[in-house]
Order: sequence, then C-alpha cells, then structure tokens
Amino acid sequence: MISKTDLPDVIPVFPLPGALLLPRTRLPLHLFEPRYLAMLDDTFKTSSRLIGMVQPFETADGCDRLHSIGCAGKVTAFSETDDGRYMITLAGASRFRVIEEVEGFTPYRRCKVSWSGFEDDLGPVEKDLSFNRPVFMDALGRYLTEQGLSTDWESLGEAEDELLINSLSMLCPFEPEDKQALLEAPSLTTRRETLMTLIEYALRGGSGDEVMQ
Repeated sequence: MISKTDLPDVIPVFPLPGALLLPRTRLPLHLFEPRYLAMLDDTFKTSSRLIGMVQPFETADGCDRLHSIGCAGKVTAFSETDDGRYMITLAGASRFRVIEEVEGFTPYRRCKVSWSGFEDDLGPVEKDLSFNRPVFMDALGRYLTEQGLSTDWESLGEAEDELLINSLSMLCPFEPEDKQALLEAPSLTTRRETLMTLIEYALRGGSGDEVMQ
C-alpha cells in the first residue's frame, strides 16, 4: 500500500499512446527497449518502485509532448525472458500532474510531478451511487458485439462499480485522447458518464476522436 509520504517529487515516466493506468487497477507491460530496461533497473533501487504512465502527443509543429496528467504505478510483479526482456505488472497508485521534465543522464524520461488534487486515489475504493448498471450493461453488450469483442459476463456482473468502470476504461479500444479524458475524470461517476458517452457515440457510428472535443 502506497501512502502520501511514499510519493517522490521526481519519477521515471513511460510515454505510451493508448495505455491507461488508473488507481487500484493493474496494468501488464512488456519491456524490451534498452532505455526502459534501464528504467526498470533504476526503479528497483527506489523504495517506492513507482513508474509514471503518461500519454504522449505530437503538437502541430511536430514536437513530442507529454499530457499534463498521468498515473503512477508500483512494480508489483516481474519476470525475465530468456532473451533479456521483462514482463512487469504495475499496480495503479495515484495520478499526478507533470510540472516539468527533468534533464539528466538517464536514457529514459523523468518528470518533476505534483500529487496534489489526487488524494482520493490513495483512499478507499470509490462508489458510484447513481450508477444504473442494467442500462450500462445493455449498452456495453451492444458495443462489444459491434466491436467483435467478447468478455466474461459473469465476472463483469459480479465486479464492484470501480473495478468494472476502470477496467473497461482501460480495455475498450478508444482513441488515446478519449483514454486521457477517462484518466482525468475527477470522480468515478464522471468517468462512468464519460465511458457511457464514448460507448453511445460509437454505437451511433461516430468515432471517439470527436467525442471529447
């Protein structure tokens, strides 16, 4: 369990388009680039073992930038393949706001971050008191069928609100900007409303790109 005092001011970041990590979820990652293997080695030397997941984007002038909000996860499991690659699992700890990128001698990117405003991420499981699950599950079923996707409906039906909403936010094939909107949602209810909007828009034949403009 991560506490507020465990959160460092500077963390390594892994910019990965379309990859979404949320508090109290788990994200499997496959690391093979030398710079990210170096990042993992350095992460194991820290007490927090945190890696920040943040989505990159390209500006109009072609510059590579990072979104201002990401989510840090603690390395909780890893295994090494015969050819030197790693399979790791990140357990979502807390979102953060990027203050600035830190220049240095590491081959990977690091950022000075602020954890302020995301205190609830370290708290108990969130509830969505206005969640109409039957209506949501009906729309989800039609969306998954249209996308040609299958799921374990028994597990979904038994999942708590937060696990259900956050897992679907991570797994559904939305555009990176829509994933960012789900990440930045200030509450579980807001995230569920955003998720429902994306599902309904897709069912009407729209593309996720236009939803969050």
